[in-house]
Amino acid sequence: MRTTSPYLKPLAAVTGGLVLAATLTACGGSSSAASDEKVVTVYSADGLKGEAGDGWYDKVFKDFEKQTGIKVEYVEGGSGEMVQRAAREKSNTQADVLVTLPPFIQQADSKGLLQAYTPQGADQVSGGDKADDGKWISVVNNFFGFVHNKKELPAPPTTWEQLLDAKYKNKLQYSTPGVAGDGTAVLIKAMHDFGGKEPAMEYLKKLQANNVGPSSSTSKLAPKVDKGEILVANGDVQMNFAQSRSMPNLAIWFPAKEGGKPTTFALPYAAGLVNKAPHTENGKKLLDFMLSEQAQREVSSIGGGFSVRKDVKATDANAIELAKLMEGVEVFEPDWADIDKNLTAYVDGWKSATGS
Repeated sequence: MRTTSPYLKPLAAVTGGLVLAATLTACGGSSSAASDEKVVTVYSADGLKGEAGDGWYDKVFKDFEKQTGIKVEYVEGGSGEMVQRAAREKSNTQADVLVTLPPFIQQADSKGLLQAYTPQGADQVSGGDKADDGKWISVVNNFFGFVHNKKELPAPPTTWEQLLDAKYKNKLQYSTPGVAGDGTAVLIKAMHDFGGKEPAMEYLKKLQANNVGPSSSTSKLAPKVDKGEILVANGDVQMNFAQSRSMPNLAIWFPAKEGGKPTTFALPYAAGLVNKAPHTENGKKLLDFMLSEQAQREVSSIGGGFSVRKDVKATDANAIELAKLMEGVEVFEPDWADIDKNLTAYVDGWKSATGS
């Protein structure tokens, strides 16, 4: 989602084990030397690493490095972008662990990018939050949402239809479907709320009159909302809740179709072990660590998200506030198999409707 992130490293700039692994593979050398390295490379969608180094990833990676001596090399981008990058590198694999949002984790699996692994603690994760074949598992639960500037817009709009008002012209923006996970989520929610692809596209065509334009990054929209450059944007609960600590004007809301209830759906950060990863054993250790009880207890207190473990009952202040935020919001379950199968058609339909 983010392309200007300080954490997004060009491939040539990623140092240490990643470069060594690439060199060994390119020269046809043995991968055993690479597998012995004390490094693990993570390709991830944005949202879990803090702008000020205070995010869930920051804490988990630091603790993991201290406990194991394995250095985490981190590469960040949009959900679709990370899958595309891993796919391009399929014959010269660079990443060990891939973390992305649905439907891109399913897309990664269908492209043969993931290998089966069942991390420790997986038995405490509900069936819907992991793949039956062990190819991926959720590490942080999350929900799709929108944000508004509560200083300039104290009462947020409550419906999709209200966003068509002329006062939102050039004051509304959402990230690009097919590129950003949260941008794709706009399509999924619209199709659910409006009752199908065609009425959703008809609505998004009208909304385009107010839309600032495409954005490959969802996370960079929140600062624009906080500063009042725009009034409304899409996002997700975990990322925006964490951002609100340093962005005082940011508030989360959930649109409803006129006459209906506000809705959302789970949009978890799902992780998988990359097929033919250069440091497979280190990748397994990191997945085990992310699903450990301690790391999962910090999902809400540090990350502003929801633990995926059934045996972790968070009671910290963030968890209480998050529970209140979700009150009265109807949670639906998308048909991920259908979305994975028809994603290209849905994105093409959006492009055609909006002229994007």
